[in-house]
Amino acid sequence: MRKIKIVALVLVALFAVGCTQETQNKIGRSIQNWTGTNGVLDIYMGGKLVQRFIKIDKLTTATATDGTTPRNYRYGYGYLDTNFNFKADAGEKKLYFEVSNYSTPYVFYENPGSK
Repeated sequence: MRKIKIVALVLVALFAVGCTQETQNKIGRSIQNWTGTNGVLDIYMGGKLVQRFIKIDKLTTATATDGTTPRNYRYGYGYLDTNFNFKADAGEKKLYFEVSNYSTPYVFYENPGSK
């Protein structure tokens, strides 16, 4: 049994070494998609913070209906943090949102208060 575990570990290590950096990134993102994150999306206008979404699992790049061509926006689900306190307070609801890749200045990051 122990030999099988060692062989499996060696095979996984060889697979990881053989992958390109982009493939390793895709694997890491898919694992993160399963585990989720506590993301924050800040949207700016004129250099000023105007909206914040919190408790976002992930931002997803939209794809065309044929499933191969990426679209020019990202979307996700999160709580609209109207008072910018990084917490989902009473009355702050979970919403669907979209942000443009071209015209929406935004920053997506992990909630600093979650650790």
